Amino acid sequence: MKHIDVQIMGQSYVLGCPEGGEPQLREAVDRVDSAMCKIRDAGKVKARDRIAVLAALNLAFDLGQVEKAKAAPANDAQAPAPVSSNEATDPRLTQLVQRLDQALAGDGHLL
Repeated sequence: MKHIDVQIMGQSYVLGCPEGGEPQLREAVDRVDSAMCKIRDAGKVKARDRIAVLAALNLAFDLGQVEKAKAAPANDAQAPAPVSSNEATDPRLTQLVQRLDQALAGDGHLL
C-alpha cells in the first residue's frame, strides 16, 4: 500500500492507497473537497466537523439517487433524472439535517 498526500478544505492528509487506486482516490478527494468548500463558502456553517457531516450527507444522497436511477428499468422513459443535492427537496433529508444540526448544536465547541 502506498501513501499519498492530499488536501481537503486546506488541511493536509496522508492517505493509504492500494496500488493502482490513486486516480480513483484523488477523484474522491476532489469530490469531498469540492462539497466541503461549497458548504463553507455558502457561509452558513463554520465548524469543520459540521461541514464534513453535511458534505457526507450530500454525497451519500447523490449516490443514492444515482443507484436508484440505475435500478430503474432502462426502457422506463418517464424515470426522473438523478437530483443533485442542491435541488433535493426530500423531506426526510431535510429532517435528518435538522436533527444533525440540533445534535451538533448541543456541543459547546461548535460555532
